[in-house]
This record gives sequence, C-alpha cells and structure tokens, in this order.
Amino acid sequence: MSKLWGLQNGDLEQSLPAIASSLSHSLSPHHFFSPERRRAISDVRRTFCLFVTFDLLFVSLLWIIELNATKSIQESLKYEIIEYNFKTSFFDIFLLAFFRFSVLLLGYAVLKLRHWWVIAITTLVSSAFLIVKVILSDLLNKGAFGYLLPIISFVLAWLETWFLDFKVLPQEAEEEQWYLAAQAAVARGPRLYSGALSDGQFYSPPESVAGSDDSDDELLGKRTLTDQEREYIQQGKAAMEVVDQILAQEENWTFERCSEFGDTVHSLEMPYYGKVFILKAILQCPAEIVYQEMILQPEKMVLWNKTLLACQILQRIDDNTTVSYDVAAGAAAGVVSPRDFINVRRIERRRDRYISSGMATVHSARPPTSKYVRAENGPGGFVALKCPTNPNLCTLFWILNTDLKGRLPRYLINQSLSATMTEFVFHLRKRVMEVMARS
Repeated sequence: MSKLWGLQNGDLEQSLPAIASSLSHSLSPHHFFSPERRRAISDVRRTFCLFVTFDLLFVSLLWIIELNATKSIQESLKYEIIEYNFKTSFFDIFLLAFFRFSVLLLGYAVLKLRHWWVIAITTLVSSAFLIVKVILSDLLNKGAFGYLLPIISFVLAWLETWFLDFKVLPQEAEEEQWYLAAQAAVARGPRLYSGALSDGQFYSPPESVAGSDDSDDELLGKRTLTDQEREYIQQGKAAMEVVDQILAQEENWTFERCSEFGDTVHSLEMPYYGKVFILKAILQCPAEIVYQEMILQPEKMVLWNKTLLACQILQRIDDNTTVSYDVAAGAAAGVVSPRDFINVRRIERRRDRYISSGMATVHSARPPTSKYVRAENGPGGFVALKCPTNPNLCTLFWILNTDLKGRLPRYLINQSLSATMTEFVFHLRKRVMEVMARS
C-alpha cells in the first residue's frame, strides 16, 4: 500500500478515463412501463408539438404587427381578408401557418403517427406556396414585412421537418427497440448464458456465503450496516442489473474497430446514458486467471496496466461490494488530461462467468481536488465468460460509459476511449502470459 501511495503522490501526473467498473443508474423505468402508460406522448414529441405551436403564434404575431404598421387593425383586416389579393395580402401566410399547425398536431399529437409523410406534405405545400407567392406577388415592395414573413415561414417549416426526422422519430424508435429488447431479455434471460439461470444458480465471490438468502446484515454477521453502506450495496446491485441488460442487447451492438489481435470494440446508444462502448476479446487463459488478476485485485492492476496509474480501495462494505478511488492516464497526446473517479464495485461469481460491475458514487475520503478533473463512470463493468468447450479459453467483455467532464469534442472522447480499451487488453494479455508462464 505504501508503494501505491508513492505512485499516487508522484507519478500520477499522467492519467486516462478510469477503467474501473462503472455505472450510474439502472435502466430507465420507461422501458418497463405498461403498454397503456407507454402510449403517452414522449418528451421529444411534446417538444416538437410545442415548436409547431410556436410556429403559428410567431407568424400570427408578425402578421398582427404588420396589420398595425400603416392603418388601424380593422381597416387592415378588411383590406387583407375581405378584399383579399394574392399579390399584396399576408393573410394567406397566416393561413399557411395555421394549416401546418392543424395537420401536424392532428397527425403527431392526436393520432400519434410514427411516419414522416405528414411533415413531408406540410413542408412541400408550404415551400411551394411561398416560392410562388414571392415570385408572383408584390410583397417585396411592402417593406421589411414583405421579406420577413415569407422567409420566417419557410425556415420554420423546414426546422419542423428536421426536428421530426432527426430527433423525434429516431429517438422514439430507439426507445421502442430498447423496450422490446428489455422485455425479451426478461423473458429469455441474458443471451450470453448457456441457459436460463435461476436465483439459486448465482454465486458470490469465495469469501461470501454462496446461495444464501440472508439479509446483508446477517451476511456480515457481526455488525449492522449503516444507511450509507446499504446505499452502496444497492448501487452495486443496480449496476449488476444494467450490465446484464447491456449484454442481452448484443444483437444491437454497432462495430467500431478491431485490433491486430482480433479484439473488437462495439458501441451501443442507450437512452438516458448516451454512447456505451463494449470491448470483446478472446484470451488464451482460464477465466479464473482474469478473475484473480483483474477483478479480485484491482489495486494491483497499476503494476501491469499502463492506462491506470492508481487504484485504492477506500472502503470494503461486504464480501461483494467495495468503494474504490481510481486515477487513469491522459490520452490523445495529452489533450485529454488526467481524470480521477470514485466507483462502487460489486463482484459476483456465477456458473459460467465472473462479473465486476459498478457505478460512480461519492465518498468522504476522496472529495474532488484541483489536481484532477473528477469524472463519472456510466453503465459498464467487466465480464470474464468461461468457454464451455475449452477451459483454457475465456471471453472478456468490458462495458465502458464514462463522462470525462470538461469541454472535450465528442469525437475525441470516442477515439480515446476506444483506443484505451484495446490498449488495456494488450496489457492484460501480456500479464496473463506472464502468469501462465509462472504456473
């Protein structure tokens, strides 16, 4: 431990996103709503409807201002509506805004349609009418409003199209996909299991009581847990549930890159969490070695993992749960500065795998300092999956979703995280070979 503190106080100047197991919340309750509740309008669709309403009100306000610009409003209304003239009246631009408002709210708020054809019709009609209006009318001779009203109406129509096509429909489709996948996962169990596991087939680390249904206090035996310790345990359990859910979505993973050793990095866009990276690597060693070297002894990872320069266990809650402090190395040639993390970790040993999962938390022993940027880990963790046909092979999964904080370009963050994952596996593979050679 003294050596660790020496590293921490000295050479910790270089660091990167802490590769600790991670998570910040469980899956959103939205994915488990009943079908009746899920039929309610989504937040992004509600925002779209508000924007459509804004379109009508804004155009109406500009038209009313124009009516008062030269004459009284009564005379202007008579001139533009009763004595309507296509070449000089703004009344039809107001009607066009009302047309968009009525059709779009009918289609996307009342009927809750999930197709683009309604917005396509309103935008096509608006664009065609406004182009013809500008070409054939005398509005350009009527001062600023002759330019302002057609341009604003045209821009608003296309903004509505962009909002629906690039925000509303994709996000709702993604949430629907996650809901169906989560329901399927609940029904069939995680896809990576060789078979469905009952509660009795879940095992804790060797130090804990396997298969026990006792309370956390009874497992600890001699002392009562504090409220804070209970919260840490619940965070660890929530993290484990999310890791299982992410593994169950393997068919939805998107390929990102492949290393020279065949290790692949995938990504998954999760509602409420953003982009999650998943590393998948085949290791030529028993899963127990990965369990011993990486999951059970995270403090010793600094001896061989060049992407992590410090790991300190701040508190051991029970045999399954710990709180750790991690400092990770800088990336992208120093553009990504050192980050430190506080994580709650939960370890489980199951029939066919070992799992270390966790989430960002807080601990009084390590408040944020000016030396490092305090970052937060999102849903993730490590899984060492046993090979059912060859005991000397295992598959490592690393789920990483981290918020590095600071003002960093998203593309730079994605590149650095992806590169860090493949570099980590390179060091892990080297460590495994050393352990295998000694045994």
